[in-house]
Parts: sequence; C-alpha cells; structure tokens
Amino acid sequence: MLTSEHGRHAGLARGGAGHRARGLYQTGNRVAATWRARLAEHLGTYACEPLGAAAAALLDDPARLAGLAAACAMAEASLPEREPHPAAFAGLAALIEVLEGESWAQAYVGWEVGMLRELGYGLDLSTCAATGSNDGLAYVSPKSGRAVSRSAGGPYRDRLLPLPGFLIGENGDGGGDEIAAGLRLTGYFLDRHVFAPHDRSLPLARLRLADRFPGGGAMSPKPD
Repeated sequence: MLTSEHGRHAGLARGGAGHRARGLYQTGNRVAATWRARLAEHLGTYACEPLGAAAAALLDDPARLAGLAAACAMAEASLPEREPHPAAFAGLAALIEVLEGESWAQAYVGWEVGMLRELGYGLDLSTCAATGSNDGLAYVSPKSGRAVSRSAGGPYRDRLLPLPGFLIGENGDGGGDEIAAGLRLTGYFLDRHVFAPHDRSLPLARLRLADRFPGGGAMSPKPD
C-alpha cells in the first residue's frame, strides 16, 4: 500500500484473496486503512474500507489499464519501505484521476519525471546545458540529465535522448512518437539511477506499457 504519511507500507490483509474482498484489493484502488501490529517493526494487518475503485473504471480500456498497472508497479518497486513521500502519494493520486482523460499518456510520462525528482534524480529541462538558453530545447544529456538545444546538440544527436515538447510546455502532437520518446527518456534515468544499481530492471508492467507505444522501450545512447 502507498500511504500519504508512511510511504510504501506492507501489511497482511486477512481474507484479501477471498471472493468478498477481491474487488477491494485491486491495483489502484483507494482505501481508508487501519494498520495494527504488536510491535512497529512487525508486518501487521490491514483492515480497509473502499474509497474509490480506479481499476473498475478502466476495465474496458486496456491501454489506460496498462498505465495504471505501470504506475502502481513503479511506485511499489522504486519507493523505499516506510519512508514518507507525500509528493509521490499526491502525484499518483493525481495521475489516477486523469487516466480517463485524453492526455493520460502525457500525464503518465510527466508523473515519471516527478518520481525521478522525488527520488533525488530530477531532470533539468529548463535551459540548454551548453548555451544557457531556453530556446529550441530538443534533447537531454544522458550523463547530466540536462536539456540541450537543437542547435547545440545536433552534431551529437545520436548520443542524446530526444526531449518531447509536451514535457516543456511546447506545442506538439502529443502522439505515439512523443509518448515513446518520453517513456524512453524517463525509463533511461529510472533504470540508471533507481533499478540498475540494485541489479533490478524496470517492472514488467512498465515494459508492457512501453510496448504499446512503438519505440517506447529502453534506449541506450551511443557511447562517446
């Protein structure tokens, strides 16, 4: 469970796999939870009441359902146990709210940018790392995580990550190619900083989401 005040927090939900409770303990659902344990370090037990059923509203839309599964899997895999991250909780709640909207995929990529920032690996997409200007930003350096302009990065574009316009408020089509570029961008830094150091890979749910956008899988820029 992801909580606002106690971060990612495990617990035993007795009967959670049973017929009556199966609908309650679905990925993305929001609940009011009471946790009990004899000692603070124990696993403890949960008693939950439903507040919102996100998955049920998306059952007829496999793509949006994949987005929900990916976001929850990423939060579970990347956030440390019992460490408060209220911004991560608020961000996930906000993402779930917009999954039924038209721009849900752009919102998902933006949420991963926010997760990088929350975990201490924020990208600097404000100005060009080479010129200091904020005009014509088109790439991101895989080394520094800073934006690079089209003119400065052109000769090295094979070594840079494409920067989709919607992440910096520029007009773009927001289509599949831009979403794929966004997923490659965030996936690269999440893998590099969060998962690879612990000999882990991006969650399967995140990989399945990327598969829905051609070219949205992992990307390794060409070496210098």
